[in-house]
This record gives sequence, structure tokens and C-alpha cells, in this order.
Amino acid sequence: MAVLKVKFTKTKRDKLAQILWILNWVSVVSGIILFSLGLFLKIEIKKRSEVMAKGDVNSVPNVLISVGVIACIINFLGGKICYDCSDANKFSRWKLVMLPYIVCTFCFTFCILVGALMCYAMRNELEESLYLGLRDAIKFYKDTDIPGRCFLKKTVDMLQIGFQCCGNNGFRDWFEIQWVSARYLNMASKEVLDRLKSNVDGKFLVDGVPFSCCNPSSPRPCIQYQLTNNSAHYNYDFLTEELNIWVKGCREALLDYYTAIMRYIGIAALLIWLFELSVLIGVRYLQTAMKNVLLVGDLESESDGWLLENSFVETARYSVNIIKNLGKANQISTVSGMNDPNIDVQNTNCSKTNVTTKSIPAAS
Repeated sequence: MAVLKVKFTKTKRDKLAQILWILNWVSVVSGIILFSLGLFLKIEIKKRSEVMAKGDVNSVPNVLISVGVIACIINFLGGKICYDCSDANKFSRWKLVMLPYIVCTFCFTFCILVGALMCYAMRNELEESLYLGLRDAIKFYKDTDIPGRCFLKKTVDMLQIGFQCCGNNGFRDWFEIQWVSARYLNMASKEVLDRLKSNVDGKFLVDGVPFSCCNPSSPRPCIQYQLTNNSAHYNYDFLTEELNIWVKGCREALLDYYTAIMRYIGIAALLIWLFELSVLIGVRYLQTAMKNVLLVGDLESESDGWLLENSFVETARYSVNIIKNLGKANQISTVSGMNDPNIDVQNTNCSKTNVTTKSIPAAS
């Protein structure tokens, strides 16, 4: 029994073909939107690739870009098919192409859904990439004279100023590394030497942060050194007073930024998926209705259209059987006794024992 069967008159078939022709062109625009969103996300990730560890963070934008390009091609072809379906004679040219086209389009719409879901599943992977990338960037913050790292100080400073953040997880991350370059340390100073000797690794560690962590909206001058020393500053209490530096870590700030972008992209991709699915359903109805009217032979008569010719269970069973039999055509049976295709063929006795031969007369 057909699933969701609908009866179509010639007028309804023509209107459906015209509407689908318009919707396919709208789908071409939606493909351009998907491509643009993927490209935008890729550019945004590329902007801050210096503070991201290498990983598969580009998988989502790559999927969106690919799906967007495929959407433009498939829907352009779909528009041409639907336009020709308004004429039964033209439809005969696409008769054998329609079903493979619908199957390919179904797989394509599934890819859109996968891309939308990936936007929400990418958070953990992005968080790990940011954590590792920011950790290394902060670690090499002082290496302004080393090729390949000299840009990291500017990158981190601009990042902390732009996203109003400090450190990886927070401002205390700067207490655990030497972020002041050795070229700016006065090795003749007893305080500097004492700090270097007090650390096992010989690092110059201070309870201070770079200037880019300072909050310009603070009512008092920025306190970026000796943050935990109350006696070093007038009317200052580290435990009770609100610090005039950014408290949020840059990993959290960047994660919130990219999560918001991917949330909106995911919503847009889901809406496009629903739209593409509705267009696909309409194309399926048009294909079955045109196919049935050709079987009847009267192009002016009514015809039935449906989503599935049989029930869901029968269609699933039929599809599974097709998949199972895909590779069996070229296989040789390995059942016992059937290895040799000629095993049951009787051998022909070619001996000549029962054949009478004529003697050759001896020459006189």
C-alpha cells in the first residue's frame, strides 16, 4: 500500500511543477547562503589560528562549503527537471533520471542535517584546540626575537584587548610562566637574581600580568604587578576589592564567541534542511504522478502520487535486500560440492574401443 498517496489532476500537476521550479531556484540561493556561512566560519577560525592547536576544527566550515556548492548544482538541475515536467513529452527525457536524482538529493539533504548537527557538536573539540593553542601562545609570549614566535606577543595582546580577557583560564595563568623577555631583565639587580634562583627552572616569575589585561573602565589606575600584595598598593585588598584587570579567561571568551556563531549557523542550516526536504517531497510527488499518468496513457487524466510505493517496512526490507545483493553478482559459490561449476557434467568417453575400423588393403 502506497504511503501518503495523493490524487493529482493535470492542473495540479502543472502547478506543482511550476512551484517546484521556483522553489529550486530559491534552493540555489540557500546553497549560496550555506557556502557563505561556511566561508565566514572558516575565515573567523583562520583569523585566530595562531592560538588554536592543529586539529579538525575546520571540518564544519569545510562541510558547509562543500554542501553549499553541491546544493547550487543539484537545485539548478532540479529546476530544469521541474520546468520540463509541466510537459509530459519533455518529462519522458527525464523519466529514467528522476528516481536517481531523488535518491541523490535525499543523501544531499542528509548531509545538510549532518552539517547543522556538527555545528553543535564541535564545542568540545574547539575548546580543546583553544586550550592547547592558548597555552603555547602564552608560553612563547616573551619570545619576541625568535623567528616564528615573534608575532605571538602582539597576537595575544590584541586578543586580550579585543575579547576583554586575560590568560588561558584566567589571569593567574600569567603567574606560572615567565612572560617578560630576558632582554628586559636587569641581571645586576639582586631582586631579579633572587627570583631566578628561587625557581627550580630558573624562570623569572611574578604575580603580574601584561598591560593588555588591564580594564580601561576601571576607576583607578591599572594594577598589573604585585596583584597579590596588599601592602604594595594604597587602599588595596586583593581578596575583597574588585580587580581592575579582566577576570575572564581568553579560552572561555573565544569559546563563547565561536559557540554563538555556530549556533546561528546551525539554526540557519536546520532551516535550509527543512526547506530542502519539503522541496524533495514535492519532487517525489511530481515524479510519481507523472510516471503514473504515462502508464495510463491519457495525459489529461488524473494520476496518483505518493512518497513510497509500498509501506515503510516493505521499502526498508527491499532496500536491505538490494544492499545485500550488491556484491553477490561476481562471487563464486563456496558451498561444499559447488566449487567447480562443471562438477556435475559427465565426462565424455572419447575412447574408440567400440568403433570398428576398416583395414587397409595390402598393396598387391
